[in-house]
Amino acid sequence: MIKHKMTFLLIAIAFISFSIGSFAQSGTINIDQDSDINKLLEFKKDVKTVNLFKIQVYSGTRSGAESSKQNFLNSYNEWPVSMEFDSPNTKIWIGNFRSRLEADKALLKIKRKYNNAFIFEPKKDKK
Repeated sequence: MIKHKMTFLLIAIAFISFSIGSFAQSGTINIDQDSDINKLLEFKKDVKTVNLFKIQVYSGTRSGAESSKQNFLNSYNEWPVSMEFDSPNTKIWIGNFRSRLEADKALLKIKRKYNNAFIFEPKKDKK
């Protein structure tokens, strides 16, 4: 009787082991994604939905701003540069930093050449 129970138990264990393996599935997933999705994601990064930080490296005349912008681009090419007119001055702003820490790291590099550079949060346009 015990021998029949042991045989039944061994057969049951073997059956369960084989049946678990037979239900396993394997395969690969291929994602076919339109290339415009990546462009949209990059665009979304630039949209001002969060508080951004910028670094100002120049404020003065338009000709001085143009010269400063060109000098900056010759020295650094890792951040976007914009020229903003704020009557009566033209300003050179650097970057769209998502965090103060990211802006602080950039400021350390920029201060080597632009001693008067500083971090600020641009005012949001009221639309």
